[in-house]
Amino acid sequence: MTRIYTFVNQKGGVGKTTTAINLGAYLAQFGQRVLVVDLDPQANATSSLGADKNAVRGGTYDALLGLLPPEALVLHNERLKLSLLPSSPALAGAEVELVNELARESRLKQALAELDGRYDYILIDCPPSLGLLTINGMVAARDGVIIPVQCEYLALEGLGLLTQTIQRIRSVLFPDLRVRGLVLTMFDPRTNLAADVVREVKKHFPEQTFQTIIPRSTRLAEAPSYGLPISVYAPSSAGAKAYELLAREVLQGDGIQVV
Repeated sequence: MTRIYTFVNQKGGVGKTTTAINLGAYLAQFGQRVLVVDLDPQANATSSLGADKNAVRGGTYDALLGLLPPEALVLHNERLKLSLLPSSPALAGAEVELVNELARESRLKQALAELDGRYDYILIDCPPSLGLLTINGMVAARDGVIIPVQCEYLALEGLGLLTQTIQRIRSVLFPDLRVRGLVLTMFDPRTNLAADVVREVKKHFPEQTFQTIIPRSTRLAEAPSYGLPISVYAPSSAGAKAYELLAREVLQGDGIQVV
């Protein structure tokens, strides 16, 4: 059965898309069949994996509205051994168009059900908001949400709001929704604040915080402009090594052995 993880954080600039695409790239390197679903109208995951969001002929918008089957929309990157359900600017209108639809919060879940078993992992990258698109992403997160947390003070305040939203979704839409893990990102060892944030997150989420910490990295920031994950753009960099360790940690937690 396909494992489905959704990457969420209503705060922008925390490394959510970076984590989704780079974790996906390393899972693929380790032999997993991986599909990245870009659920963000900004289409950053799409462009970060080398696809032109303005040239996309169909993607998550069409899947959500039931216009085309998702398998007809998937793009496959043979070089990366990675598949992508792309986004495009049209997705911005989906929230408005879905307002009066039945089971509007479950549209993505229904669409991805058609792909069950074709992939080992489906990773859903949500927009930096708590709107209908993100709710669709969380309802589709059969195996949990992964929350990137930037190592800065304001990230802690946003984390509290997000956990409240998760509780509401559990009570109303998806009782089995769980947090798969929190990923600490953009860590700068030169600052005391970053270390304080790490301690606070681990204090409040001791069982759910991944051990791997992603450093602040120029290479990680550059890679999307080349349409490449860090595993290809700068495989020997500190950021690449961190995401490789994170992929190993995820696989180990899922009971999958990695050589």
